[in-house]
Amino acid sequence: MVKIRPIEGQDDAPLAQIIRTILKSYGLDIPGTAYFDKELDHLSSFYSKKSNREYFVAIDSDGTVLGGNGIAEFDPVNKVAELQKLYLTDSARGHHLSYRLLDTAVGFAKGAGYQTVYLETHHSLKEAVHLYQEYGFRDLGHPLNNGEHSSMDKFFVLNI
Repeated sequence: MVKIRPIEGQDDAPLAQIIRTILKSYGLDIPGTAYFDKELDHLSSFYSKKSNREYFVAIDSDGTVLGGNGIAEFDPVNKVAELQKLYLTDSARGHHLSYRLLDTAVGFAKGAGYQTVYLETHHSLKEAVHLYQEYGFRDLGHPLNNGEHSSMDKFFVLNI
């Protein structure tokens, strides 16, 4: 059985490895992607710095990290959060775990007072694009407020 919980320090290294491995497999180990985010090796520290952000980890019954996703402030004045770093290992895909992670992250965003969730992704991440569309995210066609990941080319929002 897979459990979803807030990130802990011991999750940092496995999550960074999962994210980098997946991005590299799509040729996205380039500047302007999460591959080079300065907080990638210390996600637990980054997400614990403010109460309006959180990263959720999916773990199996053996405690193995399968992936995760995060919510952090993007445009706090307009109550916009950003969905960040939704990645799963190959073995965890196809079990609707991404929907459970999204439910958890969106629920957190609502509880934190956000009204909109924004995300940036890349067209080559076809499974992710499909997931976001199925979940109800709307394609913006452009970045919101000049997002940080300049190599991304798909931008979505969800009103919550």
